[in-house]
Amino acid sequence: MSTRVQQLGDARRGKLASNLLGFGRALRRAGVRTDSMRIALAAEAATLVGVENRLDLAAAMEAVMISREEDRLVFRELFDAWFRDPELANKLLAQMLPSAEGKAEPSKRRPRVREALAAPRDTVKPAQTDREVDFDAAMTASDRLRVHHADFNALGAAEYRLVERLARDIALPIPTLPARRLRLIGDAGAHSRMHWPGVLHEAARTGGEIMRLPRWSRRKQPLPLLVLVDVSGSMERYARLLLAFLHASTRRSGRRDVFAFGTHLTDLTPAFRIADTDAMLAAASEAIDDFAGGTRLGASLGELRRRHARRLTGRRTLVLVISDGLDTGEPETLENELLWLKRHSRRVLWLNPLLRYEGYAPLARGAAMLHRHADAMLAVHNLSALEELATSLARLMRSGR
Repeated sequence: MSTRVQQLGDARRGKLASNLLGFGRALRRAGVRTDSMRIALAAEAATLVGVENRLDLAAAMEAVMISREEDRLVFRELFDAWFRDPELANKLLAQMLPSAEGKAEPSKRRPRVREALAAPRDTVKPAQTDREVDFDAAMTASDRLRVHHADFNALGAAEYRLVERLARDIALPIPTLPARRLRLIGDAGAHSRMHWPGVLHEAARTGGEIMRLPRWSRRKQPLPLLVLVDVSGSMERYARLLLAFLHASTRRSGRRDVFAFGTHLTDLTPAFRIADTDAMLAAASEAIDDFAGGTRLGASLGELRRRHARRLTGRRTLVLVISDGLDTGEPETLENELLWLKRHSRRVLWLNPLLRYEGYAPLARGAAMLHRHADAMLAVHNLSALEELATSLARLMRSGR
């Protein structure tokens, strides 16, 4: 008894195979790691599952083409856009035609999906290749200014990769405080304590003449850092870039503990011990299993209090909460946990990407609660805001707020 193999698509034109190939290329333009092996596995999965059930086909292709949690929503949105209509080629070609007068409705798709579905650019002539490469590497002043002030959520895949690299070069000096341990120096000022054994030892070496007055001085050490990063769906694009920024900018800051929170708390501190930022991001992606889900900051802080309270070093820890404040938990729980966090830390700073909107006000229940108990709310939605973050931290520590 022979087994009949179902043929998918138009056997004469290879329509399904070409659509899968085009879909794989669109995923790559959207910043998803896709190669020929994954596309071949997707074709095999489509053959085994069939095309009768759209959900089964999408799930089978997602299983073999997606390896990072942060790429799943991009895959699903791009899959719906690519395979909704068999006349997709006509839609893509229509994008190259002159646009009609009037203002079209803004697309609700993610920037990575819009860029992947956009019409391809004209091929660069061989004679102009070197010139174009030099232009892309140097960038014009207007291009640099635009990227510098562009919101992370509005960047295409190529721009996002560029901005992520630029963010790693931004310094973030953590404020320092006098440590408990002392060190000997030549002269630490009138208020420092004299080291009398050292004074007598120096005098003995110079025949009783006191030529130098050794004094005790407290060492300077950066504040312990505790970072809480929101990895819910609304924070998808900010979370990865800010993790890369904090990993590179706080590398020499001393103690740092990092947690991701969505529906529950995930400890990213072991991943942050990895020296390479790309390897850290890969390890963090594997550790986070609630990426692009809901936000329950109150429950996550409760888990922090029960399981990781020792991470807060007395009242010296600087806490950075990176979130848009769109919490879905109970406000009472969030308030109780925020009060506990404030009692056991030096400062609680809310880094809010929604400050990109002019006239933003924290009206949501979770946002209002976080705004009430945080010592300050700072913007982190573009490169310019990240550069101002270090200045803001130093000013807040000096002001004693």
